[in-house]
Amino acid sequence: MKVGYARVSTKDQDFALQRDALKNAGCKRIFSEKISGAKRERPQLQAAMNGLHPGDVLVVWKLDRLARSLRHLIEILEELDRREIGFLSITDSIDTTTAAGKLVFHIVGAMAEFERSLISQRTKAAMQCAKDQGLRLGRRPKLNEQQREHIRRMSKDDGLSLETIAALMSVSRSTVWRAIG
Repeated sequence: MKVGYARVSTKDQDFALQRDALKNAGCKRIFSEKISGAKRERPQLQAAMNGLHPGDVLVVWKLDRLARSLRHLIEILEELDRREIGFLSITDSIDTTTAAGKLVFHIVGAMAEFERSLISQRTKAAMQCAKDQGLRLGRRPKLNEQQREHIRRMSKDDGLSLETIAALMSVSRSTVWRAIG
């Protein structure tokens, strides 16, 4: 069975074009919702996904109606593939029920993985370069060396508790613990 999913982003937009295309593609049920594509939680998409069975086909008018990003699209298509459910994007001519459509899906997936790998490599290289130049990575320390020394004295000499020192210094107990450590 073909199941359609239609989405519009704003209240001013209309489902008519998508619904007509989904009906012409042979969809027996159509789930539709007005919600931003940036929202991860989409109740009608989830309902459509939950109602699909092996051998069914999820049909959308266009890829951008289904996913927020390439990564999100790949996640959805991989789930459909795992569940032995086909996918059809009408305007993008992607049909995973055919050999050519599966090839396109795998090429897109490989490209997304390649992109993630390149981003990771560039990030690691930039971090190593920064370290080599003596730059400190991460969040700035909450306390400077004088403040840390003051905390150590309050703990050792004055015998104050971590909670008391934290309140006096306006920091968390764990910050005081790290300074004493």
